[in-house]
Amino acid sequence: MLECQKGGYRFLKSGRPYSAGVVAAPGFEIVHARFAAPPVLAAGFEATAGHLASLGRPKQALCAMELRCPRPMSLEEFKEFNDGYCSVLSKWGILGEGFNPVARTNVSPVVAPPSEPLLYGFSYTISSAAGGETFVIAGAGERGEGAGRASDIVRWGETTEDAMAEKALSVCNRITERLSGLGLEWSAATAVNIYTAHACVASEVLGELPVTWHYARPPIVDIEFEMDVRRYRHEVLL
Repeated sequence: MLECQKGGYRFLKSGRPYSAGVVAAPGFEIVHARFAAPPVLAAGFEATAGHLASLGRPKQALCAMELRCPRPMSLEEFKEFNDGYCSVLSKWGILGEGFNPVARTNVSPVVAPPSEPLLYGFSYTISSAAGGETFVIAGAGERGEGAGRASDIVRWGETTEDAMAEKALSVCNRITERLSGLGLEWSAATAVNIYTAHACVASEVLGELPVTWHYARPPIVDIEFEMDVRRYRHEVLL
């Protein structure tokens, strides 16, 4: 676990496109903001900067982003998209040497997908004396970390009920590892988001947690299940 001192949070290093998850540092809490009408990504970055400035927070307080893309991308397309996305964070002074502290979820709605990438929402830190941790675990799919082959996808090409259950359980295990890496447990979550176009079961882990199903596909072709997990005290609608 590393610390983004200017941002007021800690994070799990994953790679250049995004971190595996973030948790508020002592003296801070993470707030969630969602757009009533999600703007295109460029305008979304501007709106994010404006909102942070209005609160007297630096751009480095940005700790997670939620994107909506037109369709699942190939690995080459995904890399090209990430290059443009990361260039903005680099200009904001957020990126580290070879890693990105900002967590992310990026999915494609099945119904009425956008014509270009949109910013659905974002998370940021504010000073706070409230106790307890607030956090965001980045979206995870059934492909191994850094994997680049179709064979690295759990039950690749299968969408039967038992295949989806196995995919879901593999993702739950990855989320468990990320939570543990931040010193957290599933019971702390106030929101568990599932993104898939298929029916799935992961009751072994999820139990009675507050799960919301989004009828959406993960951002990379052939991945069928994605999940993120969060805990907030405050959310705002922009």
